[in-house]
Amino acid sequence: MAELTLDTLMDDGNHLGSERAKMENKVILDELERKKKARSMAVPTDDSRVKARLREIGEPITLFGERAADRRDRLIYVLSQINAARGDDAMHVDEESSESDEEAAQKRVAQQRIDSKMDLGRIVDIRKRVFAQVKKFANLGSQIGDERPISQVRFAPNNEILATGSWSGTVKLWNVPACTPIRTLRGHDDRVGGVAWHPQATLTQEKGLVNLASGGGEGSVNLWSLESDSPISIMKGHQDRVCRVAFHPSGSYVASASFDTTWRLWDVNTSKELLLQEGHSKEVYCVDFQTDGALVASGGLDAIGRVWDLRTGRTAMVLDGHVQGIFSIGFSPNGYQIATGAGDDTIRIWDMRSLKSLYTIPAHLSNVSDVRFFHADDLYFKPVLPSPSADVDMDATDVDKSHDTPPKDTASLLEEWKYRSGLFFASSGYDGLVKLWSADDWQLLRTLSTDAGKVMSVDISRDGNLLASGTYNRNFQLFAPEDV
Repeated sequence: MAELTLDTLMDDGNHLGSERAKMENKVILDELERKKKARSMAVPTDDSRVKARLREIGEPITLFGERAADRRDRLIYVLSQINAARGDDAMHVDEESSESDEEAAQKRVAQQRIDSKMDLGRIVDIRKRVFAQVKKFANLGSQIGDERPISQVRFAPNNEILATGSWSGTVKLWNVPACTPIRTLRGHDDRVGGVAWHPQATLTQEKGLVNLASGGGEGSVNLWSLESDSPISIMKGHQDRVCRVAFHPSGSYVASASFDTTWRLWDVNTSKELLLQEGHSKEVYCVDFQTDGALVASGGLDAIGRVWDLRTGRTAMVLDGHVQGIFSIGFSPNGYQIATGAGDDTIRIWDMRSLKSLYTIPAHLSNVSDVRFFHADDLYFKPVLPSPSADVDMDATDVDKSHDTPPKDTASLLEEWKYRSGLFFASSGYDGLVKLWSADDWQLLRTLSTDAGKVMSVDISRDGNLLASGTYNRNFQLFAPEDV
């Protein structure tokens, strides 16, 4: 092939279709594909482990003037080059997860576009109805849950089971609202800091598979089925107490926050550590995933929160504003707002679009121990079907037609149900109170008293009809709207 010069380029009437151009385009596309895989590649963040990995693959462990972050970038580049040369599809699982995250983000954005076009009067009506129901929450009952304080409570996705973690080291499952015990899970040697349900637990997930995760004071993360009292897997790696744990929306990964100043990402299927993330100067207490699964937020006792991009391991946003440690962090269903509760008795609302704090709520008279947004699940949308009247002709043809044609109100009811997701949230504090807040103007809707001096945790069921709190004096309480 002739050398590519200005003269030959001018003589080539079909340069874009030439063999040279095709080769160049292929090289560019291959490089873009390599960079895409490199962005989603799981590599260690601890500098000593980065050096050890570089030594394993025969690369210099450090270069002149190279910083730790540059060394990690070099490791990512070298590993991606090795995978490309071998033709390995090493990031197959991560690519699938990335695609599902992208699909979830597209659905969320599409729903937000629909909400943005909603008539203002319609929004006002929905808010009035939703907040009127929230203001009706009242005490439904209380149950002694354990011998020691209840550290966390979480509803199962089917809203029929409540999991409680205790300082005694046990996780208990309860029927709700009956508050009768189902099973006691024993596997921790120290206090349970957090419990989390698999996104499809009690729905499509088989009982014999992983349905629940918990973190213990001995430093392990345990995975549980619903058929055994013993853990089906124990994931060890943390050097200190594990506090909160959270499932990735895909159900394939678990994040754990620890007093060893790190949070870690675990593969549920292999029970192996995928990522060790540093960045906090003190203990990491809480962790939560964005609904899309692309981002994860962590809160530490250094009073700093951080939002991380799972694909790169880099910080996407720093939540700097609290003056005491952060005990709870939660993503709103809208995907761009975050609530943090801290030891300075406040809740801060953060907006990832403007990269700053939107609002500070003087929420409790003592530590804010937990913050939970209401996440509406379409599984629990119940349209009001029209009742047949006496003068309706009930022949077979008419029955079929009435079956095929949805009632006129169903579309508007579904619109209201989707809009109410993330419209309010709950908080718990060491002042013995549970509070419900609006999530658009951040005003107090309802204050619920408990029979304890300290409320350790709070959660809202996916249908919005139940609220649970776990307290320091060993019991949990259920709340529900008075008319439910």
